[in-house]
Amino acid sequence: MVSKTEETQLNRLENQVDNGGGGAWEYLCLVRKLKVRRSEKVLKYGLSILDDPKKRSALGPEEWTLYEQVAIAAMDCQCLNVAKDCIKALLKKFPESKRVGRLEGMLLEAKGSWAEAEKAYSSLLEDNPLDQAIHKRKVAMAKAQGNISGAIESLNKYLEIFMADHDAWRELAEIYVSLQMYKQAAFCYEELILSQPTVPLYHLAYADVLYTLGGLENLQTSKKYYASTIDLTGGKNTRALLGVCLCTSAIGQVSKGRNKEDKESPELQSLAAKALEKEYRQKADDKLGLLTSALRSLKI
Repeated sequence: MVSKTEETQLNRLENQVDNGGGGAWEYLCLVRKLKVRRSEKVLKYGLSILDDPKKRSALGPEEWTLYEQVAIAAMDCQCLNVAKDCIKALLKKFPESKRVGRLEGMLLEAKGSWAEAEKAYSSLLEDNPLDQAIHKRKVAMAKAQGNISGAIESLNKYLEIFMADHDAWRELAEIYVSLQMYKQAAFCYEELILSQPTVPLYHLAYADVLYTLGGLENLQTSKKYYASTIDLTGGKNTRALLGVCLCTSAIGQVSKGRNKEDKESPELQSLAAKALEKEYRQKADDKLGLLTSALRSLKI
């Protein structure tokens, strides 16, 4: 994730280049380092260097890195002839490169030649079954075609090999949520929490899924994870604070007529409600009445 400082630096450098102040190569390097997508700018300034023999030769070995960067940007912008020319130059320099082979597959994707791209990626995986980038391209290709079941299958196969890839677990979880497959999504978030227990986003997402599933046990667990989100964020997560209140209300409804052990202590939800009211009073005072009304409807 790009920090605010890095984003400020990138925007400042972009403005400088836009206004003719130089620094195109430094800008392209920073875009690549931060792994952000600024495809139109990359295409424009990358070509300004590649089309100038003196500037291009001054890059040394980095020339080929720029060819790759511009090829990907050109595909993003549907400038497929530019992408084709860049890949052609790379193939001439690196005729047996699997990395260039991946670019060829991406160009086939950009053209909509899905079957040919699938064939190209399968061939590359035969040579190297542990190529993460190719596995991810297959997932992206399935999603681009609207083949969600294929994307799920590819992600599951990928995670059998690369179980520590947090981004893949999160992507799979989000796909499951979009399909209302909440039990499967819960499993993904459990894996994420096990591997990164201090990331509040995963606690919050897991709590949301459990709340959606409903049932006394899920609601009680959901409340615990909303509480852990509050703890991890220093009490600053509004969604988690509201989640505690919602869970408390739902648990009260579900546990009516049950044993006292199933009923919730009012202390936590009272603190959450007070924290919410304080935050709304400071940041959105005009909405405080709506919050108070909502909390009253939850009988909190």
